[in-house]
Amino acid sequence: MNPTNLTDTIVALSTPSGTGAIGVIRLSGGEAIAIADRIFKGAKLEKAETHTLHFGEIKDGERIIDEVVIGLFKGPKSYTKEDVVEISCHGSSYIIQQIIQICLREGARLAQAGEFTMRAFLNGRMDLSQAEAVADLIASGSESSHAIAMQQMRGGVSDEIKKLRQELIDFASLIELELDFGEEDVEFADRTKLQELVEKIQKLLKALLDSFALGNAIKNGINTVIAGRPNAGKSTLLNRILNEERAIVSEIAGTTRDTIEEVLNIKGVTFRLIDTAGIREAQDQIEAVGVEKALEKIKQSAVLIYVFDVIQTQPEEVKADLERLNQDNIQVIAVANKMDLNPYTKAEHYTGDHLSEDQFIPVSALNNMNIEFLKDRLYDLAIGQGLNEESAIVSSARHYEALRKAHESLDDVLKGLNDNIPSDFVAMDIRRALAFLGEITGEISTEDLLGNIFSRFCIGK
Repeated sequence: MNPTNLTDTIVALSTPSGTGAIGVIRLSGGEAIAIADRIFKGAKLEKAETHTLHFGEIKDGERIIDEVVIGLFKGPKSYTKEDVVEISCHGSSYIIQQIIQICLREGARLAQAGEFTMRAFLNGRMDLSQAEAVADLIASGSESSHAIAMQQMRGGVSDEIKKLRQELIDFASLIELELDFGEEDVEFADRTKLQELVEKIQKLLKALLDSFALGNAIKNGINTVIAGRPNAGKSTLLNRILNEERAIVSEIAGTTRDTIEEVLNIKGVTFRLIDTAGIREAQDQIEAVGVEKALEKIKQSAVLIYVFDVIQTQPEEVKADLERLNQDNIQVIAVANKMDLNPYTKAEHYTGDHLSEDQFIPVSALNNMNIEFLKDRLYDLAIGQGLNEESAIVSSARHYEALRKAHESLDDVLKGLNDNIPSDFVAMDIRRALAFLGEITGEISTEDLLGNIFSRFCIGK
């Protein structure tokens, strides 16, 4: 995306392409209202009040293209802070293309992906973190991902970053002042207070970094793999959780040869459920591939639902399986299935290094027993107390990387303070931390960075 042409008036379809009841075509820029006035037969938009709707016709010369409703938003009180015109027409692909072509002939150009939101950012309507949240909001597929995107759009993460950055700037300016008076041997910045400030900022950065695991999982869905030995009831459990017959159920061991993936929404959080082949010594090459895939899926997942048959599987075998399947950074739930056949099974027989009593859930998948409790436990284990509308949650990999680098730069500041290195080196490390924090909100940005961020937006946004 080339920022040098941001003075052009741009046009694009803002609603999804394809036939529908209506389509909304958006114009933004200094000539937006003039172009609309030349093709719209109705009220004179130049003289109309901002934030008003107007009914009329779009004409190509004397030919009527469509009856439309035009929304008028005069800058700076608009999404881009420029003059914006939104043409609501009938959703015919032919009509939409005709109106866009007329706008192009009248002097507009086609908008690039994300250019409306990029203009909103460059014109000070929102910071970069908030602008990125627009794309996340459009892509949100669950209540929780919507909540995180809305929080970010309101400045949840960027407000935290701006406060930290400003405090650091205040101290950095005192150190820079010392450098200006280097020959005077004066000290404006209290090193003890600077160390306390850096440690405080690092603590807050660490909290934001720790929130990324939750934010990223909510944004993209939580990968949850169902694993266990053949005939443990994994496929039956998947069917009960989904409340539909999705997986083939059979008494023949090794029925599931490939992974089956489904999406489940629990209390507004998306879980990506993956039913895998039974973990055992494979009887043939096809089953061996299925077992290998199962083990690979476990490595890629955030939650493991280990299912075992309380009749066929001994506690020692369960512990051995969990030791084999357990991975770093994975939450484990052990589902004791077929409890209707052995209701006296006790959790303490199975718990140990890799399993606590809280992670042990007795069910009967066949009889739908304890399935709702399992869903509640799944939600609690994956989310815990982390989902709070008031706390800032990082869901962007770009933000996480910038925060990590800022944290490392502040480590260097602390090391420099402890080693009594010269002020100019301390100032250099502080500037580096400020630059990484500034990348998040867009106070420091490059053309390449902006192009990369806004290129993933849809055209018309």
